[in-house]
Amino acid sequence: MLIKIFDNLESYICRTLLAFFVILLFIQILYREFTGNSFSWSEELATYLFVWFVFFGASYAAKLGAHNRVTFQFKALPQGAVKYFEGFADLFWLGFNIYFVYLSWDFIVNKANPFWKSQTLGVPMVYFYWIFPIAFTLMSIRIIQVNYLKLVKGVDLSDPEKAEVEKMLEEGIGGPDSDK
Repeated sequence: MLIKIFDNLESYICRTLLAFFVILLFIQILYREFTGNSFSWSEELATYLFVWFVFFGASYAAKLGAHNRVTFQFKALPQGAVKYFEGFADLFWLGFNIYFVYLSWDFIVNKANPFWKSQTLGVPMVYFYWIFPIAFTLMSIRIIQVNYLKLVKGVDLSDPEKAEVEKMLEEGIGGPDSDK
C-alpha cells in the first residue's frame, strides 16, 4: 500500500494541486463577476499552487520517462546501446539535480530572509521555496528508478506520448495521407 502511494505520489499531488487551483480560480471568477469584487489572495495562491504543480509534474514526467530529450544522435547506434547512452546522459541530469538540491537547501536554510513574505498572503516565502529541494529530490529518485528498470531489469519505459503517436501512425491515423 505504502509503495503504491509512493510510486504514484507525484500523480496524486498533481491531481490535487490542479483541482485546487482550478477551483480557486473558478470561485474567484464567479465572485468577481457577481459581486464586482475579488479576493486579493486567491490569484497569488493559485500562482504558487501552479508552480508547485509544474515541479511535481516534472518529477512525474521523469518517472514516466517522458521528458524531452534530443535523440537524433542515437539513430546511428545499435538499439541495444541507446539505453546505455541515455543512462549516461541521465547521470549528468542526476548530477545537476543533486547540485540544485544542495543549492536550494542552502538558500532556504542559510541565506533566505525569513522575514520576506508573500505579497498578499503574508506567508514567509521560504515555505514556497521548499518545492525546489523536494521536487528535485523526487526527480532524482525517479531518474534512478527509471534507469534501474531500463538497465538492470530490462523494462522498456518508452515515453507514453511516443507510444501513442507510434500506435496512431501504425493505424494510419493522423498521417500526411490520412483521411481520418
